[in-house]
Amino acid sequence: MYGTPAHGTPMYGTPAHGTPVYGTPAHGTPVQGTPAHGIPVHRAAAVRGGHPQHDEGGARPVPYGGRRGRTLAVDPERTDEQGPFVPGPRHEDEPEAEVPAGRGGLGRTLAGVAAAAVATVLAVVVAGQVTGQEEPAAAPRAAGEAAERAVDESSASRSDDRITPTRPVPRKPVVLTYEQLMTHQFPIDPELKGSGAFEAVQGFQKAPGKGRLIRYRVDVEKGIGLDPKLFADAVQKTLNDPRSWAGDGAMTFERISSGEPEFVITLASPGTTGVWCRKSGLDTTIDNVSCDSASTERVMINAFRWARGSSTFGPKAMHAYRQMLINHEVGHRLGHNHVTCRTPGALAPVMQQQTKSLNIDGVRCRPNPWVNPGS
Repeated sequence: MYGTPAHGTPMYGTPAHGTPVYGTPAHGTPVQGTPAHGIPVHRAAAVRGGHPQHDEGGARPVPYGGRRGRTLAVDPERTDEQGPFVPGPRHEDEPEAEVPAGRGGLGRTLAGVAAAAVATVLAVVVAGQVTGQEEPAAAPRAAGEAAERAVDESSASRSDDRITPTRPVPRKPVVLTYEQLMTHQFPIDPELKGSGAFEAVQGFQKAPGKGRLIRYRVDVEKGIGLDPKLFADAVQKTLNDPRSWAGDGAMTFERISSGEPEFVITLASPGTTGVWCRKSGLDTTIDNVSCDSASTERVMINAFRWARGSSTFGPKAMHAYRQMLINHEVGHRLGHNHVTCRTPGALAPVMQQQTKSLNIDGVRCRPNPWVNPGS
């Protein structure tokens, strides 16, 4: 009750029924003396520690379920016969109000903030009533808005009211098998000239068969971007295949990374391959091919051909082309020379230069990677 009533006289703290506490009553006589029960109003207010005394005919303060010192917001529209409801202090033996389940620590914190905001505003209002100063009407509204915001924020922070975003299940990386990798083409510059520095592929692969033991090492030129292990595995598997040079049991191949090998199968860039092949009087730059540099320890495999294949086999036969490339160049190291196909439509001999052509002197043959394809 703030402001001026209908008859123009200011009113301070006058309830809807009963005797006005301060100001001018309905008939214009100020009530500042002794009320009906003989206790001066201002003195009664002082006895209550600064809070105004209620009329004896009105409602008594009712204990509030919060902690001591908290004040409950007064509903300005509650004007029943007992007058406005004003909470009183809470005794220490009263149970503490429970926070609804599910709110957690954040809900309790926000509820406390709202209660503190309401208590602060009401404390200012009550102080204004005691000192006789008028407070702006926006103060109760501010307290109510602060409480509503706190409740809304508390509700919004509840985990059971929100949709928790689900994290996408990470996909497992696809691991290709040896056979799958051997069918893939890899990017490489056909004119690439590497550093010329080689590195042995570490590891040991025991010879699986009987016959003469041939130990070899695998080197790969540094920085050419091709998988050394894949190349080393391909060499060991190809040479010891029953269709290869070890197929008749006369020899078996074992890969080492230290010690003295009989030869070194080397994967190198086109430029480096050309350098090593020239040491044995061979020119591999014309068709970008490989060679067995017989005057050295190295059997040179051109990295461009290993990565891209040839038009004679095509991109769909990369695995077979790589097997032919290994068998053909190691065949030279074992003492075999070039052979050409003589029967049209037959499988080309593994020692034919199949990278260059499958059509020799008008006789067209089919690509073949094996020494003994029928085994």
